[in-house]
Amino acid sequence: MQEHYNPQELESNVQQHWAKNLTFKAVEKVDKEKFYCLSMFPYPSGRLHMGHVRNYTIGDVISRFQRLNGKNVMQPIGWDAFGLPAENAAIKNNSAPAKWTYENIEYMKGQLKMLGLGYDWDREVATCTPDYYRWEQWFFTELFKKGLVYKKTSSVNWCPNDQTVLANEQVQDGCCWRCDTPVEQKEIPQWFIKITAYAEELLTDLDKLDGWPEMVKTMQRNWIGRSEGLTMTFAVDGSTDTFDIYTTRPDTLMGVTYVAIAAGHPLAKQAAEHNAELAAFLEECKNTKVAEAELATMEKKGMATGLYALHPLDGRRVPVMVANFVLMDYGTGAVMAVPAHDQRDFEFAQKYGLDIRAVIRPADGSELDISAAAYTDKGVLFNSGEFDGLDFQAAFNAICDKLVALGKGEKTINYRLRDWGVSRQRYWGAPIPMLNLEDGTVVPAPADQLPVILPEDVVMDGVQSPIKADANWAKTTYHGQPALRETDTFDTFMESSWYYARYCCPDYQEGMLDPAKANHWLPVDQYIGGIEHACMHLLYARFFHKLLRDAGMVQSDEPFTRLLCQGMVLADAFYYTDNGARVWVSPVDVKVERDEKGRITKAVDNQGREVVHAGMTKMSKSKNNGIDPQLMVERYGADTVRLFMMFASPADLTLEWQESGVEGAQRFLRRLWKAVAEHVARGDVAALDVASLTNEQKTLRRELHKTIAKVSDDIGRRQTFNTAIAAIMELMNRLAKAPQERAQDRALTQEVLSNVVLMLYPIVPHIGFALWQALGGSGDIDHAAWPQADSAALVEDEKLVVVQVNGKVRGKITVAADANEDQVKALAFADAGVAKFTDGKEVRKAIYVPGKLLNLVVA
Repeated sequence: MQEHYNPQELESNVQQHWAKNLTFKAVEKVDKEKFYCLSMFPYPSGRLHMGHVRNYTIGDVISRFQRLNGKNVMQPIGWDAFGLPAENAAIKNNSAPAKWTYENIEYMKGQLKMLGLGYDWDREVATCTPDYYRWEQWFFTELFKKGLVYKKTSSVNWCPNDQTVLANEQVQDGCCWRCDTPVEQKEIPQWFIKITAYAEELLTDLDKLDGWPEMVKTMQRNWIGRSEGLTMTFAVDGSTDTFDIYTTRPDTLMGVTYVAIAAGHPLAKQAAEHNAELAAFLEECKNTKVAEAELATMEKKGMATGLYALHPLDGRRVPVMVANFVLMDYGTGAVMAVPAHDQRDFEFAQKYGLDIRAVIRPADGSELDISAAAYTDKGVLFNSGEFDGLDFQAAFNAICDKLVALGKGEKTINYRLRDWGVSRQRYWGAPIPMLNLEDGTVVPAPADQLPVILPEDVVMDGVQSPIKADANWAKTTYHGQPALRETDTFDTFMESSWYYARYCCPDYQEGMLDPAKANHWLPVDQYIGGIEHACMHLLYARFFHKLLRDAGMVQSDEPFTRLLCQGMVLADAFYYTDNGARVWVSPVDVKVERDEKGRITKAVDNQGREVVHAGMTKMSKSKNNGIDPQLMVERYGADTVRLFMMFASPADLTLEWQESGVEGAQRFLRRLWKAVAEHVARGDVAALDVASLTNEQKTLRRELHKTIAKVSDDIGRRQTFNTAIAAIMELMNRLAKAPQERAQDRALTQEVLSNVVLMLYPIVPHIGFALWQALGGSGDIDHAAWPQADSAALVEDEKLVVVQVNGKVRGKITVAADANEDQVKALAFADAGVAKFTDGKEVRKAIYVPGKLLNLVVA
């Protein structure tokens, strides 16, 4: 073998071998346990970033580990290729989104291969191709036929910059998740899928996901937001109109002093017809922020409608107010206000001089005080007529029963979750396969018109969609009648909600999925991706999987058995000031000086300017602190980058990119290469004779097999890859100190190095491939078997016992593993270091911890 480690040459050769031999091609095998490992697929933005590298390296390590453990592994990759970034880039570069997207895919594919990721490239999909989205369109038409799809005009979240609708999950702190533009409310027709029909199952099935982080499950539970309460009907005084409200606190019903309705509520619109001031207020409310955090902290504004509602039990007239904190798309668009027992209602009532009526007092008998704030705890009812003295649950049941008997209410289970609005108004997405007929009827596009193909050879004219601008594109026929195609496109979360299933049968032309292949591979055994997708992609994919199941295409209830959410990658950020503005400098172009604790004390860029260190922050274009993976691979090799990624931090925590750490990873690989090269250069190795090993050799072999057991558990069960690597490094340090003169020394070294190479292979596969060959391993390491810990080697013949005298360490003695306390004490008194402090003294007490510690208390 070569004397020196040359990662660039080595990695290229190994990657060519994998490609030529289709090493990672996945084929269904009924006689072998399958393992489907999947990382969330990338958006083809043009270049990989370190977040991609971390995600995909984790997936590749798990895949290779499971393959060595005898599993039939499938690890596919593809491209989440529709979406606004491509369209915006095309507008900026005077290009077409398709051209930009396909060029980026080719470039990024090369980057992925450069990292040595073991993908089955024959399963590659790109969601922007008609072969992919035709089945999504077909499935949508089937859902429409089942009543799970509908269109309605609703108030939506509108991004004025991107000129498109956003789902509630895509509004973050009142702004667009992509461009941070403040979101507006707008009334437009939208297509929806009834995810609420599956709300209960989506909630209860979270309990089946033992392999998911509890944080993600909690986020989904909160987002689905199940509550048990009462839906009741209020009549409008002097009118035949009625309206419903929903509450989880019917025990406070007798404390209602006003009703608050949304600006979009029919009663509000009716009242505004002859009230210009109210109409202006409704217009203002249209742009109310929808994020719950903002609803809680924003200024509460309201206006009287002039209408009064009748209390459903005692008939009191209570004013109907329009309030900016009530949203039409949540619940019924109307809430009963109990200012004595709800802080938001309390503040609103004080601001507008509305009555405050207390009906709940503390259960412990303490005095009720609502002079400064509402009392919101559950307690005992008073001032509530026949319900006085009841606690929360008794009052809940009694008031519900009374209203049900009066025909004015019913017990209701409600969900915070809203139906999924899938319409988007921009161009680069899958066309929604619906047709508008001349008589106003809306019908699904027939199967022979699918796919409804999005034209790719277009010229972008600002943000306007080319298929909306081209009247001819929409024209078609339906059973001989003129018809117009829908010009909205699907939310791109549609494509990412079922791609994992299409990987099982990417070339299948007879339907959306080949049930035999889909059910062979599904569910995904290991999924890797960011926690930021907890309430968007992960929830939609779970929903879609249940739709696929109910359509007979899959048999499992959930798409992903185990989920790992990797942490972000951080890097140092540096800047200098130019005319008062910060100019961010790439950390690659900065040299730093550090103190003894590793803190940066001085930083200078490659132009000689002293720059300011702004700390470790998430890699981003805005701070110019993204590290180009390709540059790092060219400089250090893919294995080095992979090793650093897996060693620098636990996979689920943030990783701080330090080039000094990358250099340290490469030094370790060079030492490993050198250790193997020197071992091989010594010539042939004798067979290992375990029975003839010395105690020193037995100790080293025991450490090897303890490491095998630990690494197997760390990678397989705990997924703490960093601790696995640390254990291997410690073993290599022990090996470096081991003698190499005798035949059995070298035989033991062969066993250690061979197993180290095997254990490291999932993380650093290129160097693992070469070193396995150099050590004479059987076949390619890709098809080897994961090492198994030898239980016999783990049995200790001897123990090292620490001896203390009056609590201070005075010696260390080696004793037989089965030595009793008297034998240990005898050996301790014979030790010169111990004897110095015990000879001639009375031993008053001996405390022995078997195999570990002997503490002698002397006078």
